[in-house]
Amino acid sequence: MKVIAIILLMFSFSYAKVYYAKVEPIEVRSISSNVSGLVVYANENLIGKKLSLEPYIQIDSEVDEKDLVLTKEKLVYLENTIETNQAILINLEDSLAKKRENYKKIEPLKFKSSVEKDREFYDLITSENLYLNTKKEVQSLKIQIADLKLRKIQLERSIKDKNIVAQNFVLYEMLVKPGQVVGVSTPLAKVADTSKALLTVYLDEPDVVNAKKSIIYIDGEKTLYQVSRVLNIADGKNISKYMAQIIIDSPALFSKLVKVELKNE
Repeated sequence: MKVIAIILLMFSFSYAKVYYAKVEPIEVRSISSNVSGLVVYANENLIGKKLSLEPYIQIDSEVDEKDLVLTKEKLVYLENTIETNQAILINLEDSLAKKRENYKKIEPLKFKSSVEKDREFYDLITSENLYLNTKKEVQSLKIQIADLKLRKIQLERSIKDKNIVAQNFVLYEMLVKPGQVVGVSTPLAKVADTSKALLTVYLDEPDVVNAKKSIIYIDGEKTLYQVSRVLNIADGKNISKYMAQIIIDSPALFSKLVKVELKNE
């Protein structure tokens, strides 16, 4: 009887329910457009291949690129103008200081006529106004520069968004063709991260408790993998089942079905 009990105990420890999972890329991204425009390039020959830093989809950015060049030129002109005006301000400030000093000297002099004093006063006021107007112009130019810098950032972002790149991802599906006009949120492509693979299984309640401590067998072979994620909330579609995911090394072939067992040894 003891032998039978031991055998039954060993069997209960080694017993594991069999689950099946599809070997999927660890991530599949749906790429949508952030901008509107005409698709000028969409290379379907790249489907199934790993992408590089080169764009695999391009949306017409010719106008943005010309606008960016002009915006950069305007920034240079305005910055040079500010530099010139600031030099003028220094000269005006020096001149204004001299005129204030001179007016203070002649203002109390009784042998100076009121006409002469008024002329010196108006000259002083004119110089002060010229100084203030130049200072105001500098402030206005700084506002224009700030606006142009924002415009430059927007154009650079737009150009970047029109050259779609997904380095090290595999192009899974192309959803647009050259000549097609797209808008914001138009689906463009699907790309996959195949650096790792993901197995998703839906566990019965008894297997959930020790899921992360279980030893994983795949197609009957013991592995060093562990359950990476497990939900303690039942799945909405698979009623009374709990989703668990296992991250594994990238296989030679994705989308095949494998047998998964969780054992407590």
